[in-house]
Amino acid sequence: MNAAVPPRRLVPALAALGCLLLPLLATAPQADAADAPPAGSAGPARGVAPSAAAAGTMAVAPYEYLGWGDPQKPTDVMAATGVKWFTLAFILSDGGCNPTWDGSRALTGGSDESAIKSIRGAGGDVVVSVGGWSGNKLGEKCSSASALAGAYQKVIDAYHLKALDIDIEDTEFSNATVRQRVVSALKIVKTNNPGIVTYVTMGTTTSGPDSNGKDLIKKGAAAGLANDGWTIMPFDFQGHSGSMGSTTVSALEGLKAAVKSAYGYSDDAAYRHIGVSSMNGKTDEADETVTTGDFQTILGYAKQHHIARFTFWAVNRDRQCGSGGDAGSSCSGVSQSPYAFTKIVAQYGG
Repeated sequence: MNAAVPPRRLVPALAALGCLLLPLLATAPQADAADAPPAGSAGPARGVAPSAAAAGTMAVAPYEYLGWGDPQKPTDVMAATGVKWFTLAFILSDGGCNPTWDGSRALTGGSDESAIKSIRGAGGDVVVSVGGWSGNKLGEKCSSASALAGAYQKVIDAYHLKALDIDIEDTEFSNATVRQRVVSALKIVKTNNPGIVTYVTMGTTTSGPDSNGKDLIKKGAAAGLANDGWTIMPFDFQGHSGSMGSTTVSALEGLKAAVKSAYGYSDDAAYRHIGVSSMNGKTDEADETVTTGDFQTILGYAKQHHIARFTFWAVNRDRQCGSGGDAGSSCSGVSQSPYAFTKIVAQYGG
């Protein structure tokens, strides 16, 4: 691992190290008899605006982590690249079944809400990402599907979201009970928020999702979860052959096969329910680099198959490092013009 590059999902811990030392603020969540939602899923439908009209721009919402490094102003990124949507990371638990930014910042009344208002004021919108690699995860801290759905709902209601991303990794991802809880909670969210778009983002092997990833997709299908985009993060492979672009395509083909098998989709429908979240420049692996050429390869694949999502981690890094600098929270580690990767992603129309 390249110690100079904070791992793509470890950064919540680096950004909010102080909050990890704070006492746990929340009370324990209430538990239900089972994680599986009851038939029909209880709760009144909430008015979420249908998102179909914005699907093209929503599909290219790159990640920006406003609590990490030296983030650019989202409105500056919009003006420079034409990107209208961002995936903002990360929502974590404050120690209980309560969502906060990085496990410490309140949903409303702070800089995060101000950033979202500025994006919307400039004609854009946001997907909010829950999870990541490090920190307290809602999927583990909420002891039931209904409690977890309630935590997700707080985020949706705070910003009147049209889209939600669940970045499920590490101990959330490896625990079968938690995988079921996340799927069941999303089913409740889908029922209670007509029109909302949901993404589930996870790691991958070079040939597609591993056994945990395939199980997660199968659980989604068995639960009747109409997830809009099963998304993989094709990097940190710890060894691969060929370019990162071609390796990403291979991983996406494996994802497509898993989604098609679980849901019984046609090839076309399966492609339209998968997504990719790459990493720009040098990754956490010392010998692994994703180039703008690799992004062009992914763009071609996305256009050919009309995949649900083409995004990357992260806008924060979409610039060349200064003299003597190495890839990290604020630069890519490769020679590039400002926003070179974002401008490629912006060419995708869904």
